Amino acid sequence: MQISTEMIKQLREQSGAGIMDCRSALSGTEGDMEKALQLLKEKGLVAAKKRSERATTQGLIEAYIHTAGRIGAMVEINCETDFVARTDEFRELAHSLAMQVAALSPQFVSEDKVPQEADIDPKEACLLLQPYIKDPAKTVNDVIVEVIAKTGENIRVRRFVRYELGNQEL
Repeated sequence: MQISTEMIKQLREQSGAGIMDCRSALSGTEGDMEKALQLLKEKGLVAAKKRSERATTQGLIEAYIHTAGRIGAMVEINCETDFVARTDEFRELAHSLAMQVAALSPQFVSEDKVPQEADIDPKEACLLLQPYIKDPAKTVNDVIVEVIAKTGENIRVRRFVRYELGNQEL
């Protein structure tokens, strides 16, 4: 099957993958857009797992204050280089995660941070396992993996804090 530049462009917009990756995914799936998208997602997961051991010493801290000024959140998100920390994708991810923390009030970054004796649902209490507020079909971890695939660097959420006016629990 002939792979058109329009098909590559459409897949690239959906996945954020590079042109050659999109072309090879479409070629490998005989032009099936859904299968190609799934193939690119799997490839992104493999790449993210390979990068997961790399040190993340750069990044940024993003703050979000809800419009009423009664809820605020700060998130520290790290990457490998300051170059990636300055990209629009990384900044958008940090902002979205700060909004996520303000909206859903997670208690822990990941499931491995939950104490053994805690009687809580990890999907509600762990930021990385929560449904993403902008697309509930994905988890927060899925969104981070997508940005890892786009930037080519390891990304970690180091910590976060959420403030609510009048709430004394700290």
